[in-house]
Amino acid sequence: MAYMSQEGFDQLVAELKELETIRRPEIARQIAEARDKGDLSENAEYDAAKEAQGMLEMKINQLKLTISEAKIIDPSKIKTDTVQVLTKVELKNVKNKAKMTYSIVPESEANLKAGKISVNTPIAQGLLGHKVGDVVTIKIPAGLLELEVLGISI
Repeated sequence: MAYMSQEGFDQLVAELKELETIRRPEIARQIAEARDKGDLSENAEYDAAKEAQGMLEMKINQLKLTISEAKIIDPSKIKTDTVQVLTKVELKNVKNKAKMTYSIVPESEANLKAGKISVNTPIAQGLLGHKVGDVVTIKIPAGLLELEVLGISI
């Protein structure tokens, strides 16, 4: 089961539609063109197009599975008393006093540039369930990180 926001779900559905309606026919056309060029045993274009078709079908199947297993999280039911998936967390690094804000999101919606970190990252895992005022020590590849939870919102 994959938990996600409505926005993340809609993005996956749009991506699936694009792959099925635009990319799939495009690759089928490439295969047909390569087939028309003659001997398939020595046709690199044909081999490349068939490989691209296989990769595309694998991606389509993966998206269909994710969409079928999706559980959309209703933001109106999220409480802000503790850090949870789809909450925005304001943090302070205890060591260097740097402040940062992250939204904890499902893996499929992670985008560090947009301040969205996957619920599966060490930082998010360490923060889940903590409250405002808690100082959390999190083990990351670079060592230990101490973060103070300054605020939780949606």
